[in-house]
Amino acid sequence: MVIVMEPGSSIEQIDNIKNKLQKAGFQTHIIPYGTSRITIGVIGEVARQQLEDMAIKAMPGVEKILYIFKPYKLASREFKSEDTIIQVGDAVIGGKQIQVIAGPCAVESEGQALDTALAVKRAGATLFRGGAFKPRTSPYSFQGLGEKALEILTMVRQETGLPVITEVMDTDTLPLVAEYADILQVGARNMQNYHLLKKLGEYRKPVLLKRGPSASIEEWLLAAEYIIAGGNYQVILCERGIRTFANSTRYTLDLSVVPLIKSLTHLPVLVDPSHATGKWQLVPPMARAAIAAGADGIIVEVHPNPEDALSDGAQSLTFENFTAMMQDIKSVAKAVERE
Repeated sequence: MVIVMEPGSSIEQIDNIKNKLQKAGFQTHIIPYGTSRITIGVIGEVARQQLEDMAIKAMPGVEKILYIFKPYKLASREFKSEDTIIQVGDAVIGGKQIQVIAGPCAVESEGQALDTALAVKRAGATLFRGGAFKPRTSPYSFQGLGEKALEILTMVRQETGLPVITEVMDTDTLPLVAEYADILQVGARNMQNYHLLKKLGEYRKPVLLKRGPSASIEEWLLAAEYIIAGGNYQVILCERGIRTFANSTRYTLDLSVVPLIKSLTHLPVLVDPSHATGKWQLVPPMARAAIAAGADGIIVEVHPNPEDALSDGAQSLTFENFTAMMQDIKSVAKAVERE
């Protein structure tokens, strides 16, 4: 349920409603509604008759009450009709401007990370990605440099001004990663790690939540709900391909999910064509298609020497290929009235 307050309602009026609901055992969330008023999200088994008995609608400052029937309450369009905008440094995710996150799959060295960051920034990237702790299918594959990589990401941010994003693997390393990263990434394998999602709800940093390889839309949005319900409203969704019968690409990139999920949620949506396709030649066309479909940005892998990359070299763009792709997506963004 959502209580929409009247424009200009006072803090005292809002607090009175919150206190009454909390005493009745409900959880409340305060979220801006437009530019001049707010909504109070109410979580719990709310019955219409109970609200009538509590006379919530008659309390000063209340404009109307909306009932949400979807299982994901706080992430739904019914709860918040306007798009959520997330500010990360100079980048605004969810607005008119397309954001491009680029960098290597894994941070391998200071030189590799800094050279890549400088190259993608010159080409127009607005944020830098780089793995510190790498979840790999094989236990014998490169697992990342850990804290050393986080220190390198900090150096990259200082040298380039680009905010950095890296994956958080578990609750044990979450405090360490949160100390260094500007955006905390939840990988596809961890989308339904509910203990981790709950902990992320306690932080006040943006979270990039990737869709699981076999996750339905409802499961994905309910994963986001775990984070929002904890009080962290800065959630960014990322489509990165799903598992189907097709085996000609790494996964099947579900671009239809972009306009669909934008009709269901107010959260910004990015697309990862690198992990979806697994082939660098397919990344630029899928990036263009993602922007055309309405994505708020893309996240792609770039490496100075993909053939020597310690992970995911086959899907990594060279500096030259990334620069060419950026020129192409600028044209697409203009065509769909984005920047």
